[in-house]
Amino acid sequence: MLLPIAGLIIGLLIGTFLPISIPLEYAKYLSVALLASLDSVFGGLRAGTDGKFDSLIFMTGFFTNALLAAGLVYIGERIGIDLYYVALLAFGLRVFQNLAMIRRHLLKR
Repeated sequence: MLLPIAGLIIGLLIGTFLPISIPLEYAKYLSVALLASLDSVFGGLRAGTDGKFDSLIFMTGFFTNALLAAGLVYIGERIGIDLYYVALLAFGLRVFQNLAMIRRHLLKR
């Protein structure tokens, strides 16, 4: 359970203190990959509260989700369809579902 929390904190610190600017043409890729990664982090927290956390599943899911999301954006740009909206909707929904499950679990304690 500490691995997703540590990753989130480290990522927030790096993003806060390093002055990195992302070119506009990569903004869609980054936003979708970031949301997919957050989905994995909240999924890891949810698994940790359920006592089912596995670091291998977390790490592979983290990178697979980010790559899949970026791939959807790339394919969408190539065929002229904004598929990044689909990825944003799907991963955004999962983030809120995982957060709701974590909240329910903590309230039942």
